[in-house]
Amino acid sequence: MSILVLGGAGYIGSHTVYKLIEEGHDVVVADNLQTGHIEAVHPKVRFYEGDIRDRKFLDELFDKEHAAGTTNGGQKIDGVIHFAANSLVAESMREPLKYYENNLYGTMVLLGVMVDHGISNLVFSSTAAVYGEPSPDKIPILEDAPTRPKNVYGETKLAMEKMIEWTAKAHGLNYVALRYFNACGALDLTGSGCESFMIGEAHDPETHLIPLVLQVPNGKRESISVFGDDYPTADGTCIRDYIHVMDLAQAHVLAMKYLVNDGDSDVFNLGNGRGFSVAKIIEHARHVTGHPIPAVIEPRRAGDPAVLVASNEKAHKILGWQPEYTDIEDIIRTAWQWHENHPDGY
Repeated sequence: MSILVLGGAGYIGSHTVYKLIEEGHDVVVADNLQTGHIEAVHPKVRFYEGDIRDRKFLDELFDKEHAAGTTNGGQKIDGVIHFAANSLVAESMREPLKYYENNLYGTMVLLGVMVDHGISNLVFSSTAAVYGEPSPDKIPILEDAPTRPKNVYGETKLAMEKMIEWTAKAHGLNYVALRYFNACGALDLTGSGCESFMIGEAHDPETHLIPLVLQVPNGKRESISVFGDDYPTADGTCIRDYIHVMDLAQAHVLAMKYLVNDGDSDVFNLGNGRGFSVAKIIEHARHVTGHPIPAVIEPRRAGDPAVLVASNEKAHKILGWQPEYTDIEDIIRTAWQWHENHPDGY
């Protein structure tokens, strides 16, 4: 397959590109490098720096790739994997118009260009944030659960899903929306032969629990904050479903293969189907790093559900997806390998 990855310099995008390259696919990456990193761009891809809100940029990219595919014995782009969006929950609440302008308008431009250029397969990076705060008796979360986002980020992702759905119906596009839970970990270098190409998680600001916890043994913070220890869980801290970034990457590849082979448009959850509490994540990180990692209890944050765990049965059944990283310490170990070697990111 020849695949265009939008946002391929970002965290999940760069790992998906690695997986595509590993499986022998032809890959084109486009990224405006607003939050992505040029160092994360795989050396074997064709890279275009630009913004999906720029229609001229996308038109020229598709024209150039189509021309190269038809004149040089290459391939016309078979599909697009769309990671290009802002994704910070707190920022989305402070700057909602930024999220509507980038996430929705950018997707609108992309869909128009895909229709005009006859590109019909789209894998969309969505999020569990579309579910909001599910009822405790509806855990694990199924794809037909009510979608009631509690923040602007989740609201825009849900609106992007709807835009894609209606455009697909009108113009014959095929799409898969992947709603994933807590992405974590990094490319496992053990035996991979890719030590010269190291990628991992590097956000500024960082908001994800595992990299925040690992900042303590890395000397970047003295302790980790735990927001609430009075939730209705075994140890009083929130429970989340953590899924390794390479398992997410594999799911995107399988979703594109599914579409190229005439699969029906659909929505899938991506998670391990098992939850770990904040306290347990800290405990496992202590074991992996050998550091005491002091924890400080803080007041609850508004809108934090007690438990968010995915059902992954649909993705398993239809896409043939099965997470390989099911041991939380294995997941944390790959993250620590990255952060220990790259304490300041790229």
